[in-house]
Amino acid sequence: MITMKVIRMQKFQNDLTEGNVARQLIKFSLPFLLSTIVQQFYNMTDLLIVSWFSGAESIAGVNIGGQITFFATALVIGLSVGGTVLVGQYHGAKREEDLHQTVSTFFSMMLILAVVLTAVFLALDRQLLWLIRTPQESFSEAKAYLDICLMGLVFIFMYNAISGVLRGMGDSVRPLIFVGGACLLNVGLDFLFIGGFGMGAAGAAIATIIAQAASVIASAIYLAKRGFLFDFKLSSFRIRVEKLKLILKIGIPTGVQQVITSISFMIMAALVNDFGVEAAAAAGIAGKFNGFAIMPAMAISNSVSMMCAQNFGARIIERAKRTLNVGIAISFTLGFIVFIITQLFPEEIMRIFISDEAVIIPGVVYMRAFSYDYLVVPFAFNLMGFVNGSGHTLITAICSVLSAVGFRIPAAILLSSVFSMGLTGVGLAAPIASLGSMFILILYIASGAYRKTNLEAGGIQASGDVF
Repeated sequence: MITMKVIRMQKFQNDLTEGNVARQLIKFSLPFLLSTIVQQFYNMTDLLIVSWFSGAESIAGVNIGGQITFFATALVIGLSVGGTVLVGQYHGAKREEDLHQTVSTFFSMMLILAVVLTAVFLALDRQLLWLIRTPQESFSEAKAYLDICLMGLVFIFMYNAISGVLRGMGDSVRPLIFVGGACLLNVGLDFLFIGGFGMGAAGAAIATIIAQAASVIASAIYLAKRGFLFDFKLSSFRIRVEKLKLILKIGIPTGVQQVITSISFMIMAALVNDFGVEAAAAAGIAGKFNGFAIMPAMAISNSVSMMCAQNFGARIIERAKRTLNVGIAISFTLGFIVFIITQLFPEEIMRIFISDEAVIIPGVVYMRAFSYDYLVVPFAFNLMGFVNGSGHTLITAICSVLSAVGFRIPAAILLSSVFSMGLTGVGLAAPIASLGSMFILILYIASGAYRKTNLEAGGIQASGDVF
C-alpha cells in the first residue's frame, strides 16, 4: 500500500535537495510569486472596485473590516506553517507514511479551528470595531464586510492548508492555478455586486467568500480524483496525536507571531484612524499597494523556507545556507527597484485607486515613508524563511514579537505623536521594525543553534495515537 501511495504521489512532488540552487529557487518561487501576486490582487480587488463605485466610507470599511479578518485568520495561518514545514521535512527525509499522517492531521486541525474561530469573532465583531476606533461614518460598512468575511473563514483556512501541503512537497504550480481561478471569479462578482447592485462593502465580502468557497471545493475535487494522498472524504479527517504535537510545536510560535504582528498593525490603524476617515482611506489604499510591493521578497522568502525545510530534512545544511544567500540577493534587487518607483511616483500610484485629493495627499506622505521598508524586508524575510525551514519557529516568533512590541508600536507612537510627524511617523515605523528583526535573526543564525531539526528532536515515530 505504501508503495502505491509513493507512485501516485510522485506527480505532486518535487525534490528541492538537488540541482542548481539559484535555478531551483527561481523555478519554485516564480509560481509562488505569481500566486502571491494573484492572491494580493484578489485581496485588492475589493478595495479597488469599491473605490470606483463607492465613497471613502466604504473604502475605509473594507480596509478596517479586512484588518480584523486578517487578525481572525492570523493564528491559523501561522499554525499552517507548522504543517507546511513538517511536510517539507518529512518529504526531504523520504518518510512517506509520516507525510500521509501529517497531512490528515493538518487538514483536520485546520477545519476544527476554522469553525471555532468563526463563532468567536462573530460574537465579538462590534467590540473589535470599537476597539480600533473605527470612524462612525464607516462603522456599518466595516461591520457588514467583517461579518460576511468571517462566514467564509473555513475556506480561507482550507485553501492555506491545501496550498501549504503542496508547497511543502515542492509543488508551487497547482496553488497558483487554484488561486487564479478564485481571483477571476472574485473580480466578476465584485463588478456584479458592487457596480451592478450597489452593495458597497457587503457586496465585496459576498464576492470574496463565494470565490474562496469555489476555489477550495474545486481544488479538493481535482486533487482527490488525481490520486492525492488525502481524498477529502469525511472518514479521512483524523488526528494523530504525535503529528498534532509536532505541528503545534512548530506552528504555535508562528501563530502567536502572526497574531502579535496583526495586533501591532491594528494599533497602527487606530493611530491612523485618529487622523480622520480620509487618512484611514489613504492608509488602506497605501497598505494594499504595499502588499504588492513586498510580494517579491515574501514569495522568495517563502520559497527559501520550503527549500530549506526539505534540505534540513535531508541534512544538507550547506545547501540550505546557499539558498538563503541567493534568496537575499534576488529579493534585494527587486526591492530596490520597487523602492525607486514608489519614491518617484507615489501620487500616480494613489490615482490608480482614487481621484479625491483629500485622500491622495495623506496617501502620498504615508507611502513615501513606508517604502523604506522595501530595502530592509528582503533581509528580514529571507532570514526568517531560513530559520522557519529549520523548524525553529519559536525564534522567529520571539523575533517578530520583539519587532512589533519593541520597535513598530513604540516607533509609530513616538514619531507620529511625540515628534508630531503624523502619517510619516507611522510609515517609518515599518522599516524600523524590520531592521530590529534582521539583527536579531542574524545573531541567532551566527550561533548555529538552527542546525538541529524537529525530526531529530522527537518526530521520529511512523505512527501515533488517533482520536
